[in-house]
Amino acid sequence: MVKQKLNLKNMKYKCYHTRSLPVLVFLIVAVMVGCVKKETTQNQAPPEISVIKVKRQDVPVYQEFVGQIYGKEDITIRARVEGFLQGIHFKEGTRVSKGQLLYSIDPQPFKAKVAAQMSGLAEAKTMLAKAESDLNRIRPLAENNAVSQSDLDAAVAQYEAAQASVDAAKANLEYAEIELGYTEIESPINGIIGKTQAKVGDFVGRDFSSSSLNEVSNIDEVLVEFFLSESQYLTIAREIVQREGKLQKRATGERAELRLKLADESVYGEVGYLIFMDRGINPETGTILLQASFPNPDKILRPGQFARVIVEMNNVENAMLVPQQVVNEVQGSFSVFVVNDSSKIEIRPIGIFEQFKDYYIVKSGLKGDEAIVLEGLQKVRSGMMVRPKETTYTSKQSNTK
Repeated sequence: MVKQKLNLKNMKYKCYHTRSLPVLVFLIVAVMVGCVKKETTQNQAPPEISVIKVKRQDVPVYQEFVGQIYGKEDITIRARVEGFLQGIHFKEGTRVSKGQLLYSIDPQPFKAKVAAQMSGLAEAKTMLAKAESDLNRIRPLAENNAVSQSDLDAAVAQYEAAQASVDAAKANLEYAEIELGYTEIESPINGIIGKTQAKVGDFVGRDFSSSSLNEVSNIDEVLVEFFLSESQYLTIAREIVQREGKLQKRATGERAELRLKLADESVYGEVGYLIFMDRGINPETGTILLQASFPNPDKILRPGQFARVIVEMNNVENAMLVPQQVVNEVQGSFSVFVVNDSSKIEIRPIGIFEQFKDYYIVKSGLKGDEAIVLEGLQKVRSGMMVRPKETTYTSKQSNTK
């Protein structure tokens, strides 16, 4: 019985020993691998990261305003007398010259008026001649008391009335001739004429709507009207007051330059200038009207076009610039990865003032001498050791406007 018990214990020990051996081996291997990884991690060099320095320069800040283009002169051609349109003497959409005949209205009724007024003038002149003859005959008789004073007064009054009738007849004839002249409508300026609103045979001139026949525009130079809000106006006004150089330019006749962005997003090649600012703010809209003038040598700009006027709102002196590609934006908050003096990555929140080319103008969060991570933003994290390699960022936008 004793021998059997001893054998049973030995069997249990052997069984336990056999099961523990694989576990022990696994633990030894795991410890060895961990030590190797730790040693490898400690000996691995920090990754090289491209960084840039904050750029500083004076930056003009521009803003765009929607404007509408007008000709330097936009003249509506109207019929000033009633009548049937008899002739159209131009080709639509072409240049016309000042004084060139554009339209003709049937002149016969107006020629008849002129003839009637000429007859009336002749009759008045006849009456004047008779009254003058009577007065010349009565005046000597009155001096000799051969006729009464009342007869002289009557002759004088008749003469003056006849003279007034002649003057009235002359005025009526002149007005009839003017109306006859209105039957031929000439261009008031040099310019481009549009599409005619009336055809030959139409009755024109009866009311305001039917009197409008066409429009002629001088587009050698164009005017662009746009509006500023009250706050935008105040920004520009304060900037002009604060910058003495601007005032000196105005005193010497120099003006701030404006640019124009067209509907196809191209920037118009000619420079424009502000020529007019309204006297006050419109209380209904809270805006003020401005007008700029642009040369139009190639006649590209036409009345009725819409364009965006690019205005320099202010100038940020010694501004801090960082490329837009290095800035992280999350729900309206901006930040950059900065490499500190210990070569560690640090997340730095920043405040953005405005865009400039493909940069951001930074208003807060940076001192201006930090090294900012340029590439590999997805691979870095806060507290990570790196080897910064300073590089230069080249803007991809050469035109600031």
